[in-house]
Amino acid sequence: MDLATRILIVDDDEGIRSLISSFLGKNGFLTTVASDPVEMRAAMAKQRPDLIVLDVMMPGEDGLTALRGLQAAGAPPVIMLSAVGSDVDRIIGLEIGAEDYLAKPCNPRELLARIRTVLRRREATSAPSPAALALAIVAEPVGEGRPMLRFGDWSLDAEGFTLYAPDGDPVPLTEGEFQVMRALVEHPRRVLTRDQLIEYARGGDSDSFDRAVDVQVSRIRRKLAAKDGQELIRTVRNEGYMFTASVVRR
Repeated sequence: MDLATRILIVDDDEGIRSLISSFLGKNGFLTTVASDPVEMRAAMAKQRPDLIVLDVMMPGEDGLTALRGLQAAGAPPVIMLSAVGSDVDRIIGLEIGAEDYLAKPCNPRELLARIRTVLRRREATSAPSPAALALAIVAEPVGEGRPMLRFGDWSLDAEGFTLYAPDGDPVPLTEGEFQVMRALVEHPRRVLTRDQLIEYARGGDSDSFDRAVDVQVSRIRRKLAAKDGQELIRTVRNEGYMFTASVVRR
């Protein structure tokens, strides 16, 4: 991953840009910096980054507005940073399509871990589908040697961070969406509260919040329905969510 992986850091604070750029550089990434969305787009025109670290609060055009434009243009994955860290900003960022969201000031090591996780997931979902691999002269089944969770014609490679649709294609999920999906699939036909989903998906030290889980479940539902129209995740009023399909581990 690293070494040839380029990260674009967009923040109006020169000190933060320099700190993040230096830290990521020491950990093997190539970095480019921009002080605002205008410079960001100019940098992207010269060379497309593999991931963007984007500040929310900037004078003039803010990060959320810039993120909307990026999604319309089919941009690289984005991790948002915000000194405010309000639920509203986080929800909007997730709904627009940010892969992850960190409150400032953040620990550079945590940002590094989030970056690597997002890039691993993108790398996994861009791999050839099981159907394509089956056509190869020499091919190994996807998930060979790893546990696969199967429900109907769907497959979830929990270790490979990939969800495969009935047609064999990987379904693009953000890190948060994948963690919530895995929690539901690993506890089928059981009602999970929002707090339980946060615990299973992020761990006890997570700063996740109820509304973010609702947003992620809504996005997962749309992606599942787009492939086969089934409603696999049921809302249980005043309780939480339940994954309705039976699951087989292979």
